[in-house]
Amino acid sequence: MSPKVNPNPYEISRGLLAFFSVCISILLFAGNVLALNDGQALVLETWGLVNEGYLYPSKFEKINWRRLRQEALEKPITTSPEAYAAIESMLLPIGDPYTRLLRPEDFKAMKESNLGSEINGVGLQLGARPADGQIVVIAPLEGSPAADQGITSGTLLLSVNGESPKNLGLEATASRLRGEAGSQVLVTLEKPNGEIQEVTLERRSVDLRPVRTRRLRNGSHTLGYLRITQFSEGVPEQVTEAIEELMDKDVEGLILDLRNNSGGLVSSGLAVADGFLNGNPIVETRNRAGITDAIPSSPETIYDGPMVTLVNGGTASASEILAGALQDNQRSQLLGSKTFGKGLIQSLTNLSDGSGLAVTVAGYVTPSGKDIQNQGIEPDRLLDLPEPFNPGSSEDRWIQDAELFMDANLDKDFIERDDSIEIDYENQINILNDQ
Repeated sequence: MSPKVNPNPYEISRGLLAFFSVCISILLFAGNVLALNDGQALVLETWGLVNEGYLYPSKFEKINWRRLRQEALEKPITTSPEAYAAIESMLLPIGDPYTRLLRPEDFKAMKESNLGSEINGVGLQLGARPADGQIVVIAPLEGSPAADQGITSGTLLLSVNGESPKNLGLEATASRLRGEAGSQVLVTLEKPNGEIQEVTLERRSVDLRPVRTRRLRNGSHTLGYLRITQFSEGVPEQVTEAIEELMDKDVEGLILDLRNNSGGLVSSGLAVADGFLNGNPIVETRNRAGITDAIPSSPETIYDGPMVTLVNGGTASASEILAGALQDNQRSQLLGSKTFGKGLIQSLTNLSDGSGLAVTVAGYVTPSGKDIQNQGIEPDRLLDLPEPFNPGSSEDRWIQDAELFMDANLDKDFIERDDSIEIDYENQINILNDQ
């Protein structure tokens, strides 16, 4: 029989002390969670959404993502601006300018823009340069103060009323540029050629009318011209109506103009692409799990005739999806200059206090597997520089080049159907490079 061992009172006390310490810690933690104010709760809400959805979760370990949450919660947060500052500080180490908080006024402005209404501002569509976070002009809006001043794609925004856009970030910079019609804002720019320029812009109401169309007539052919400046809500329906109107005018071919279209709603871009591709693939998306999802088009089309597409450095995001799909499926040749190179997709979430959160959740590649991010799309034919000052106008040389190209191809198709006619269409196409 084994001898009875009396328990050591010291060991019992130490064990009870440890047990009660754990219990107290749990209670304190629960109490802290229950005692979170609205600002702290917003920090946790944001952290959770980014943690669950961000495309590159491997970054989290490198930046000590959990510690960043704790540091944000340890800051004094009693007001909404303090909560927003804590969130922005928490997101900054991720190094992705497109994963960002949108304060309520910025979120409202973005939603209004996506609805295709008018906005008061200077009409600059902005992006962040991946290499260094500098804020860069993707494109000026047509008919805006920025377009009137000749501000072009690729221009760096160095200051807005003395503040650094790089420090402000995308949304805050855009917010500084918006304002009451008639008010002014001073911006410092660095042109693509390196020239520094200060410009005073007067804010005004900018019409975001995203779909514009007209008929082009010359001696031999009648063409349709369709310009899409933004993929906002309602654009697919507007494009369908525009093409139906052009078809009623017996156009023989279509010039699709995606210049200075910085994107917008990816869903709208996909819907427009669906109307041109007759069952062919539109794009492939890749999520954080490495899963590739091919998005096909439907067999029905809104237009299946000859077409050519104009692109430039302001063609970005959703418009690059459309341009890449048209090029890879040999549905349309691209004319112009290299596109911007934004191949990431963001989800947009309403937060509990009326602000918004944009999170990069996927990347996309063209049907042939070309990665657009930071690369852009090379057109099939480069057109002569400098680019036309006012895209879409009657003096737009690139539209004239596109007309020549379409005329030559329509003549070529006609000759192939009738061998008795001889036209030097190769010389017509080469005119593009001689002008």
